[in-house]
Order: sequence, then structure tokens, then C-alpha cells
Amino acid sequence: MRVLVTGSEGFIGRNLRVALRRRPGLEVVGFDLGQTPDELDRLAAEAEFVFHLAGVNRPRDPAEYEEGNVHLTARLLDRLAAAGRKAPFVFSSSTQAALDNPYGTSKRRAEELARAYAESTGAPVRIFRFPNVFGKWSRPNYNSVVSTFCHNAAHGLALVVSDPGRTVTFVHVDEVVRCLVECLDQPLEGFAFGEVGATDTVTLGELHDLVEGFRQMRMRNEVPDLGRPFVRRLYSTFLSYLEPADRVRPTDLKRDARGWLFELIKSAPLGQVFVSSTRPGVVRGGHYHDSKVEKFCVIRGHGRIRMRRLLSDEIVEYDVSDDPICVVDIPPGWTHTIENVGSEDMITLFWAGEVFDPNRPDTWAEQVDPPARPVGEGAG
Repeated sequence: MRVLVTGSEGFIGRNLRVALRRRPGLEVVGFDLGQTPDELDRLAAEAEFVFHLAGVNRPRDPAEYEEGNVHLTARLLDRLAAAGRKAPFVFSSSTQAALDNPYGTSKRRAEELARAYAESTGAPVRIFRFPNVFGKWSRPNYNSVVSTFCHNAAHGLALVVSDPGRTVTFVHVDEVVRCLVECLDQPLEGFAFGEVGATDTVTLGELHDLVEGFRQMRMRNEVPDLGRPFVRRLYSTFLSYLEPADRVRPTDLKRDARGWLFELIKSAPLGQVFVSSTRPGVVRGGHYHDSKVEKFCVIRGHGRIRMRRLLSDEIVEYDVSDDPICVVDIPPGWTHTIENVGSEDMITLFWAGEVFDPNRPDTWAEQVDPPARPVGEGAG
């Protein structure tokens, strides 16, 4: 099937094209700025399915709304009707189509043209009134406060908020693309407005604080709480604006006679991950935790983990290596060590269930081998 995407080089268009490339049996052709009206006529005459994303939303001259949103849509629909294929027509409109401003009015008139196309040809039409769309590849300082904030935060620039209390509804570009692509799989009939899907409404003040927080966290090797889908997608958007040279950050590598250790990542809700190298014969640990839990995972070399339950002589041992790689849980109330019993440096991943707080470390020194007791003294 030949699919025409107008606005193919725009923010939504590029994301949509990537998704369409993954689907077999589609020939995707694009139309964008720089191409002539005659090229649009040719592409429309051959199209079997159309995603109409092209439009104008921030022109220097308001008259461009009429040309870019109304006249372009009219020409495209006229050529589709003349081809006689009844090509399905999916139109990316805006929630502003319900408002009486120049942009909203032009979008609403384009919707009316699409309705007339459906009624006169019998071709199916779906209109999506998307709110503010954000995600990778959106142009900053244009029409997305998210892209502007994320770009500025990634480039060390200020995030300016004129009205922190103003609420804005957002939808992520992946959700937009999902809604659009689903139209290929559904038996479309008649004219209808499509369901936009998952949206989030936040204040500009909250948006500012989240993005500014991402910038600060990155300097500390932290990640935010990604359990909330909006935060997860916003953080993904922020990272997409980092310049190539800024994507690499050196670690704070700590070296001593045992080897080296560095903190890979930490998150208040999820704890932190360390990576260490340990020289042959070296023992790490020799402490316990009251409530903190950990996981040890040797990914290179051979090690031995030893644990003793507090207030007892009960000791358990685990021989661990990179074949097979295993994860060992370290419960609270057990003092523990890990020793490199191999002939080469051992590499280990450590996860702790909470970020280390020097004021409340919950890390108490005690060796695994119990101290010798006077003759006749019980284990207790």
C-alpha cells in the first residue's frame, strides 16, 4: 500500500515515518516544504492512504494560516477525490480548532473540508484534535514549551516561566503516532473524530521544576522517579536534546589497594548501583545493614560471598562467577563479604535499595567470622 505523509519532515511526520518503516508492505512517500504543488498533485493521485500532518501554526503573517492550513488541505483533497480511490484520510488537527483565533479557525475549516470529502466520495476520514505534543525532534523556541525547556536545560540556558500557575495539556509524540498508525489496522468508515489517547495536564511551574530537576540530577548521576509515565517521557525528551559531546560524563572513580569503585546511577525511589574491580585475594565488605538490602552480581572473574547471621555462628557461602552470572540477595541482619578467589581482577555490580545517606548510613562494621569466645561461652 502506498502511504502519503504530508509534513513528512516535521516533528510528528518524522516520528510517524520511523514507525511506518517498521511495518511490512507499506511504501511511504512524503511531501514537505520545498516541494512544489505539482509534486503534491502527483503524490495524491497515487496515494492509497493519507496522513495529513502539514500545516502552519506560527507564521509571521496570519494570512499564511489560510494558505498553509486551508488551501493546501483543499488542494490535496481535490486531487484525492479526482483519483477516485477513496483513499482514507487521517488529519492531524488541534484542540485549538474549537477556539476563535486565526490558527484555530483555519484548522476548523480544514476539518470541514475533510468532512465534505468523506461525504462526497465515501472515503473514510479521521480527525485528531491533538493538544500540545512533545517528544524527540520537536523544534525549541517554536511552538512547544517542553522542547524549549528541555533544549535550554540541556544547553545550560535559563528556563523562563511567565505564568507558573497556567495549566497545559500535553500528549507525547509516541501516543500521537500510536493513534495515527492504528488507523491503518482498523476498518475505517465515514467521518469521525479519533480518540487522542493518554494526555497529561500540568502547570508550567511543575513542568519547569521537573525539567530543571533533570538538569541538576544529571550532574549528580541521579535519575528521577520514572514510575509516572509523564515524567518518564519528559525525561526521555530532555535527554534527546543533549549535544553528542555532552552525552558522555566521566565517573568519580575511587581507587585504593583493593581496586576501584564508582557509582553508576542512583535514584531516590530505586536506590543506587555501583561497579567495582577487586584484585585477586582482596576481600570487600565486612559490614551489615539493619534494613537496607543489596544485590551482588559478579560479571567477570570468580568470587566468594560469605554471610553470617547476626547474634549467631550461622555462615553461608556462595561461589559466584561470570559463568553462569548470578544475582545474590544480601538480606538485612547478615554481615557479609565478597572475596576475589580468582587469578584476575573481578568486576562486580552492586545494587543497594536506598541511596547512601552519610547521616543515616545503615552500614555497621562486623566481620563474618565470629570472634573467638572464652571456653564455655555459648553461641547466644
